[in-house]
Amino acid sequence: MGGHFMNSKSIGDRLGELRRYRDITQEELAERSGVHVDTIRKLEQNVRQSARLGTLRKLARALDTELDRLLGQPTVTTELPDDDGGLIALRDAIQDISALPGVPADDLDEDPPAADDWMRQVRAATTLYWEGGYSELAGSLPLLLRDGRAVAREATGSLADQVWNQLALSYQLAASLATQAGHVDWAFEAVAKQLQAAQRASDPLMEGMGVSTLSWVQQGRWEEAQSVAERKADALEPSMRRGTSAQYAVYGNLLVAAATPAARQDRKADADQYLNFAEAAAVRSGAVRTYGTAFSPVDVKTQIVNVVMAGSEPEPEKALEASEDVRRDLIKRPVHLAAHRLDVAQAQYQMGDSEGALDTLLEVEADQPEWIRYQMLARATVLEMRDEERRRNTRLRGLAARLGVEPAL
Repeated sequence: MGGHFMNSKSIGDRLGELRRYRDITQEELAERSGVHVDTIRKLEQNVRQSARLGTLRKLARALDTELDRLLGQPTVTTELPDDDGGLIALRDAIQDISALPGVPADDLDEDPPAADDWMRQVRAATTLYWEGGYSELAGSLPLLLRDGRAVAREATGSLADQVWNQLALSYQLAASLATQAGHVDWAFEAVAKQLQAAQRASDPLMEGMGVSTLSWVQQGRWEEAQSVAERKADALEPSMRRGTSAQYAVYGNLLVAAATPAARQDRKADADQYLNFAEAAAVRSGAVRTYGTAFSPVDVKTQIVNVVMAGSEPEPEKALEASEDVRRDLIKRPVHLAAHRLDVAQAQYQMGDSEGALDTLLEVEADQPEWIRYQMLARATVLEMRDEERRRNTRLRGLAARLGVEPAL
């Protein structure tokens, strides 16, 4: 699990590329970002391998790019199985040209599975995603999408609506997995197919989930992500008296999807307002699993912690305080619990509690060894801790090696 997991380019290489692409000098970048020109120079010359997360955030914002682009997502292609399936097969399944209208379908040798069997597989795949079994999911998802399209071509009547609905959900899984793996362009295509399938299913709530996924996939285009989620939430806002729990869950999900990009743009008041309404929706819905997601009051509480840590001025003290309100035993999805714990580790570290942060990160790794390797935030935090360690910390170095974070030279 060594260095092959990192991109071969350093942060400095990518910084230089992005700066030249924007056609600005090091001095201009320093002025725009408020980061000392010396730091920029040392990074670009690879004298320094990394900088504080806050510094990197400022540089990313000044370059109008997302932090992931600057840090370099892990080249996960080496990580997932590539022989039968894996990411390349997932890309091909998402981009399958026979799915386009007007393109004659290739004659598949075998008959598609029965609709019921296929829908059972979609439920199993959804569970796998929320449990963090990404390698296994990447192996099974390409066939699931192909089978689903074949099943949808043959289904009629009310069964057809159900199948298109579940095909939309399969594309949502593909979009989410592609985003986790750093392939935002494939994810975008998968969401487009999700929205098309939701329309075929005549299911406005599934369209709502598609828009929620879309605003998550649009990393870096925060304003657009916020407004598209907000507009869809307005369109789907349930009646106070007649709303169903599924309607409240999708509505609440869209509000959460709007809060995250608002916070990333430092519009914390907007984000707070979205989350207040989301919390009210969660009280109405109760804990509900629907449309490939789970929604409940505790899910909103974890987002409050996440939003407090977003933007250019994270508030770690407030985040740790808000995390006291989170009943972790009520969080139903293992990956969601891990993501929340990662926010807590980040807050602990920013409060100067490196040992506490390392304990939390190691607990997350023990629960989600595969998932954590996809988390850019975990890698960046460990890299920063690694650069600042006062004395040799064997636990930290072990974690850094497993996350593919090279020691600073």
